[in-house]
Amino acid sequence: MKNHKKHTNLKRRDNDNFAPNEIAILGTNCTTISNLVNKVSQKLSNFKLAYFDASHVKDVEKNILSEYTFHHKGNVQITTSGKLNKYQQRLDFAQFDSVFINGNHYQAAKQILVLDEAKEASVLKRLEQLDCIQFIVKLKKETEFFDFLVEKYPNIKNKICYTIDQVDQIANHIHNLIQEKIAPIKGLVLVGGKSTRMGQDKSELDYFGKPQKEVAKELLENNNLKTFYSVEKATNNVNEISDKFYNLGPFGGICSAFQKDPNSAWFVLATDLPFVNNKVIEFLLNHRNPSKVATAIKGKTKQFVEPLITIYEPKAYPILLQYLAQGYSCPRKMLINSDVEIVEIDDDLIRNVNTPEEFEMAIKEIVK
Repeated sequence: MKNHKKHTNLKRRDNDNFAPNEIAILGTNCTTISNLVNKVSQKLSNFKLAYFDASHVKDVEKNILSEYTFHHKGNVQITTSGKLNKYQQRLDFAQFDSVFINGNHYQAAKQILVLDEAKEASVLKRLEQLDCIQFIVKLKKETEFFDFLVEKYPNIKNKICYTIDQVDQIANHIHNLIQEKIAPIKGLVLVGGKSTRMGQDKSELDYFGKPQKEVAKELLENNNLKTFYSVEKATNNVNEISDKFYNLGPFGGICSAFQKDPNSAWFVLATDLPFVNNKVIEFLLNHRNPSKVATAIKGKTKQFVEPLITIYEPKAYPILLQYLAQGYSCPRKMLINSDVEIVEIDDDLIRNVNTPEEFEMAIKEIVK
């Protein structure tokens, strides 16, 4: 008899213990750890970084957390109280490219080990936590590896090793670790809308000798993006993603794509944009900023971005759901109120075609 599953087995975003991408620093005192994080963070100001630590105030309960968000102009400290809850921390840190963790207090999926002779006993105490060491940092160049480290991890001496003053090299190594976690991109062509003003399905309109949905899909696939159609109702087509968020239009299609794969970024393309060509697709891909919630195109004379030719990063998914919880289902509203990379382009290239009259005009322009 098969085990009964009470809840739907949803695809989840890849997370470490507390964040999508985390690394603990341990092996020395908390002041040295926080100073190193601060210096490295200044070198990595193009990323969104956070520091996860415990309160060091003696008369405060140990489970009170401190979050330091580093920016190139300084840092912001947010102190929260409450029980440690990995699910809440994963929400709190969902928007960060990487989270540094004080390994003296919390265990992370990846580690940076600092060799500090004064803290040998502390390292021995946390020996089992050192299961994914990325590199070593020595407080003094002459510091030797502790015997118990070599005994437990015979290959530890082969790890890349820096001294504490090599901040540029340490920052560059962490930069590469962050780059490794950048999400792949998949394509999503929005079809199956009501097309009320057009009077027929806009995805089936013929501008180039075939349905526009096929043209849009080929544009994305020609840029090496595995591409799906977003549809209202499921068929047997493996290249379709059916709406799981009903009657929400494009917003529901985007959320449904993230439900299918929350670990990919989604290049969303509508079918009412017949003037979008390969140069436009390449332009947006070349300007992608995965540290932002999304990378969106805006017409040079327009006030707002075009939400249906946009690369949505995995960090956009929880924000979209937060807007939905407030009763909003407009992807543009989310974009204009979030940290988004905006790239400008000529208005004509991203012109919408929504009525029969606009369709006839577009055909005349295209056949010239």
